[in-house]
Amino acid sequence: MASLKLAYVGGGSTRAPGTVASLLERADGFAGSEVVLIDLDEDRLALVRRFAEQLAKAKGASVRFSSTTDRRAGLADCDAVLTAFRPGGFQARAFDERIPLKHDVIGQETQGPGGFFMALRSVHIMRAICSDIEEVCPAARIFNYTNPVNIVSQAVATNSGVPIMSFCEGPIVFPRFLAEAAGLDPEELDVTMVGVNHNCWSVRHEYKGMDLIAVIKERYEDRMSDPRLSKLQRRMLRLATMMEAVPSEYFQYYYFGAEILRELKAKPTTRSEDILAKVPDYWQHYRQQAESDHPELDPKRSRGGIHELELALDAMDAFYNDKGSVLPVNIMNTGGVAAGFDESVVVELPCRVDKSGFTPVPQPALKPAVRGLVEMLAEYQVAAAEAAWSGDRKSAIRALVANPLVGSVAKGEALYDEMAHALADYLPERLR
Repeated sequence: MASLKLAYVGGGSTRAPGTVASLLERADGFAGSEVVLIDLDEDRLALVRRFAEQLAKAKGASVRFSSTTDRRAGLADCDAVLTAFRPGGFQARAFDERIPLKHDVIGQETQGPGGFFMALRSVHIMRAICSDIEEVCPAARIFNYTNPVNIVSQAVATNSGVPIMSFCEGPIVFPRFLAEAAGLDPEELDVTMVGVNHNCWSVRHEYKGMDLIAVIKERYEDRMSDPRLSKLQRRMLRLATMMEAVPSEYFQYYYFGAEILRELKAKPTTRSEDILAKVPDYWQHYRQQAESDHPELDPKRSRGGIHELELALDAMDAFYNDKGSVLPVNIMNTGGVAAGFDESVVVELPCRVDKSGFTPVPQPALKPAVRGLVEMLAEYQVAAAEAAWSGDRKSAIRALVANPLVGSVAKGEALYDEMAHALADYLPERLR
């Protein structure tokens, strides 16, 4: 089994204890490894490290943990770098979600203006991380979960020589969510999704060897009359039957935009504000478990659940231990393996992962009815990534205007001015 030095940038976040728990569930694949937790908050780093050490001891895992606020020192001689950080924290995300609503634009973490400004912040930090890696651990690879993962990965892959693979459970979760909404058994699914992160569609969808969409259509009327279904479940059932493919849940912001905008504006708090209210309880729970001889995370009191960043850890395990697993990965479309996308675009598609690397599995083109929006989002992704990496304000405004949720020069300029001012502390000077 692989013995690695793994740097975890974001190791003091609210998701870090769940990530540690995920890694220690796979401890056999990382036997003898050292995990360096890197973050800005020394107290939270110490708490996560204590939790990690207690959990490793309880599990009898031969994985060592250290922590530091000195990123460059923590990265030194690492084999792998796991990135999952949020510049500005949930306070900055609150601006991402709240300000667009004032301009009658959806405010969301990874989509629209909110996702764009998160990309500007994230890429700014990732560029510095890449510079550190090139100097202190030049053989390392980045396994990225920092959002928006598509724009972050696009920026690094286009402008840096540091290998980067980005991950998101969406292509696994979206089909299961749709199956549950249709009253089907998610374990009987065989679905492949392709596109850009958070905006992918199925190119193959089977249920017990049958066409999944045909099965859903047969059940559609009965399921839509079920009062127990959530608004999101209804939207995804309707979208899947209309477009005849399994959608990403994030497509609700494009195909049901007007009603979602009304809902967001009517809600007294944003999603980030709701999370902020829970953060003290998360840390109280983590402190309790860090002092336990048998720590155990409560999914109701843990940010995101008890296991986090599992896909990146599975990818590390598959790569360093030569497992040949097939996993969804965000990676450059070299050779045009995802039909219909330019080779210079980072796409989300299945890859075979073994010691030779990350080999994309060729996929057919998306259906014409769904292809246009995804291609538009892919081109926006490229423009946003380049603006974020270069730090050029005019390019950034141009990319924001190109976002489908903005769709207006006047709105784009007004949004940029207000959001750049509110988030100035987290942006490079040229982008303010």
